[in-house]
Amino acid sequence: MRRVLPLLILAASAAVTLSARAADVLFAQVASHSNPASAANAKGMSTGIRVYFDKVNAGGGVGGKQLKLTTLDDGLQGPKMVALTQELIDAKSAIGLLGFLNSAGLAEIAKQDLLGKSGMALIAPLQGDKHVVGARNMFPLRSGYADEIAALLKEAKTWGKDSLAVVNMNIAFGPSLATLTHELVGEAGIQIVTHQVLDATPNQLEASVKAAVSQVSKSQPKAILLLAAGKPAFEFIRAMRAAPGGKTQFYGLSVLLHDVLGQEVGHEAARGIVLSQAVPYPFVPSKPVITEFQADMKKYAPGEAVSFSSLEGYLGAKIAAEAVRRAGNAPTRASLLQALSELGDYNLGGIYVSYTPTRRKGWGGVDLSIINASGALQK
Repeated sequence: MRRVLPLLILAASAAVTLSARAADVLFAQVASHSNPASAANAKGMSTGIRVYFDKVNAGGGVGGKQLKLTTLDDGLQGPKMVALTQELIDAKSAIGLLGFLNSAGLAEIAKQDLLGKSGMALIAPLQGDKHVVGARNMFPLRSGYADEIAALLKEAKTWGKDSLAVVNMNIAFGPSLATLTHELVGEAGIQIVTHQVLDATPNQLEASVKAAVSQVSKSQPKAILLLAAGKPAFEFIRAMRAAPGGKTQFYGLSVLLHDVLGQEVGHEAARGIVLSQAVPYPFVPSKPVITEFQADMKKYAPGEAVSFSSLEGYLGAKIAAEAVRRAGNAPTRASLLQALSELGDYNLGGIYVSYTPTRRKGWGGVDLSIINASGALQK
């Protein structure tokens, strides 16, 4: 019988108590399974990490050491992520951090230089902001938001969508990506005809959605670039589809999950939306690592769905395991960090990351997909 890796999910209010046997190597994740806005991604990331660790452990681990994961739930609250991260740093049990999910929390971790000050590495955060993943001791996997926006603008121009409405939420990545879009449209040969902001504050969201829909309808763009996720995105799409011009082509980022979107707005409203993807397409075995990933999902998590987030967790775990292999017979936080910094151009199986002491670069590619009539993605 295969060894099943335990996944510990702690409530955000619980104290952080971590323990591992001397022969174990423990990684820690902060990602909320309890907040609806992050639950699907958090579950997928954790599943992918667990699957790869299960595979490694079934083969004897790394140098006889079993790879473990503990996941702490921050409720998608930025300050809570920061507090839990500091507790993980202080606890000394985890050798490294893996698969964090929370834009506000990650931004604050970078701002406070928590990783640099502690000498602790964070591998494969679900984050595309270059100012965040460029902070000390962060080792990105996914492509950056700038890569995603550039790919979407190129796609829009290719299909003659040369007038654009930009709609962003006023929190997390929204404002910075709106600024970036304004910088990139000229080179892409696209004109922004209106720029609207969705106020994510609960008592302001409805009014801001109504105002944005009205202005977008009046401006008659050929396409809408939506820089939002969660409820602000769902409310705007639902309202826009019901308004004049509601058939206008939508473009969205990878954070706009197609399955959750279909559940929230319905398959008909979601149909035709083009999404950029910051990790490779996981549903077709186009690269060796995708074939490996799909086989391991069937073997170690047969009841779980293949998804972008589960592939992202799997790839992050693969990087973590390789770093442990290179960190010596008695890996420490310092030797893990050094191993990551000297990883060089690492082939994950047709997908590469590149880490050196002066540069840390993730995959860098962008796949585009479209939501079909049944709510599924297709390339």
